[in-house]
Amino acid sequence: MDDVLGFAGKHVVVTGAASGMGEQVATICHELGAHVTALDVKPVSTPVTTSMTLDLLDPVSIDAVVAGIAGPVDSVFSCAGLPGPPFSDVQVATVNFIGARALIEGLLPKMPEGASVSCIASGAGVGWQQELEAYAPLHATNSFAEALAWCEAHPEAFPMGGYRMSKVVVNQYVAMVCAQYGERGVRINCLNPGPTATPMMPAFEEAAGKDVIENALGVIHRYSEPAEQAWPMVCLNSPRFSYVTGEALWVDGGFLAMLSTGRHPGFAMG
Repeated sequence: MDDVLGFAGKHVVVTGAASGMGEQVATICHELGAHVTALDVKPVSTPVTTSMTLDLLDPVSIDAVVAGIAGPVDSVFSCAGLPGPPFSDVQVATVNFIGARALIEGLLPKMPEGASVSCIASGAGVGWQQELEAYAPLHATNSFAEALAWCEAHPEAFPMGGYRMSKVVVNQYVAMVCAQYGERGVRINCLNPGPTATPMMPAFEEAAGKDVIENALGVIHRYSEPAEQAWPMVCLNSPRFSYVTGEALWVDGGFLAMLSTGRHPGFAMG
């Protein structure tokens, strides 16, 4: 595959590489000629340079992985996530944000100028700008343990469940730290996918109801495929996107556009 995106010879780290979007990201980067370090709590089967076991619920596991990854790290793709039940709200928030943040910030000293980070958030995070104050204390925490303690002490922080809360917070985090990362010459962005046919989708449908999930479809009236999310994410971390940081890329089949203009039939606009 031609390396038009500038990944040949680069070292990329991909979490959630055993399945879904993360697997597709790892596969694409490998085919583009990158050295791929694949991380997951499950075995990784797609061809990569190396793979390591990572449990984002366990700070010891995170620290061990950070110590075991040699720099430089040119790109981090934060793709691992939990959907909700049977996992608790706090567990979901831990994997989707607390653990993800700990890994990214642990790798940051190994990232040279020009490096990049992209995180998978979700269309469920719509409206995050109006909730900055609610989650400011969580963003102010300085460690895995401190953030976990805050979540455990504030059940009211999950009015619509751990999944939506975590995706709101990921959107906020990217916007809030892009200046800090920029001082090091590192870009950070996130992806807000619409409903996607990953192995997690049955859990989403069971927890929320298939009708609710389908109500979040845009003008492209189908679930996206994992590769349709992976390619935009790879582009976000490409050196060709060197002037893009602090952004949320909506890959949602037009859902946000319809919602923002009052044209989505499933949502009444105020």
